[in-house]
Amino acid sequence: MTEIDDDVMAAFRAGETPPGMHRERLLLLTTTGRSTGERRTTPVMRLALPDADHVVASANAAPEHPQWYLNLVEDPAVHVEVHGDEYDAVAVELRDSERESAWNSILQLAPFFADHQAGVDRTIPVVRLERRPSIAG
Repeated sequence: MTEIDDDVMAAFRAGETPPGMHRERLLLLTTTGRSTGERRTTPVMRLALPDADHVVASANAAPEHPQWYLNLVEDPAVHVEVHGDEYDAVAVELRDSERESAWNSILQLAPFFADHQAGVDRTIPVVRLERRPSIAG
């Protein structure tokens, strides 16, 4: 976690728009650390497709997958904070035609991801965040 991530999360949770970002295009994703078992929260770009929120494990076109992605592969139970809402979800990595369809929709919203994919040897994962039903107490 970086100081910038901490500042972004603090602004977001305070109801402010983090500098240089669009509040509605940001989500805070909490995963469980695969080595430590500790909960880790990371700000990531929210891609609100009609069926669910999605995230792209680009890491700004880094050669390796981001840590949050590796964590959710190990334990797909995540917590999501978005503008005006938060929920528990199951993270589902999309594959084959399902990934291709979502990827095409994502490129309509954020065309720069095409450049990210072109700049790395790995296939950048696309993850759908499937909201878990809440249990009324």
